[in-house]
Amino acid sequence: MSASQVSLDGARDATGSHVASVAVLIGVIAAVVAGATIWLLLTDPVTVATAVETGEISPLVRQLADVIFNAIAGLLDYL
Repeated sequence: MSASQVSLDGARDATGSHVASVAVLIGVIAAVVAGATIWLLLTDPVTVATAVETGEISPLVRQLADVIFNAIAGLLDYL
C-alpha cells in the first residue's frame, strides 16, 4: 500500500467522522425542539392553538425559547 493510499483513507475516515458529528448534532437539536414543542402543547395549549389558527408563529417561538431556556437553567441549577 502506498503512502498516498493511506493518506486518502485517513482523510475519508476524518470526513466521515465530521459528517457523523454534524448529523448527531442536528439530531440532538431536533429532539430538543420536538420535546419542547410537546411540553408546550401539554402545558400551554392556548398559545399553540392560537399560533396554528392565526399562522403567527412568533408567540410560539417565544414560548419554545422560554421552555428550552428554563430547562437548561434548571439543569444548570441542579449541577
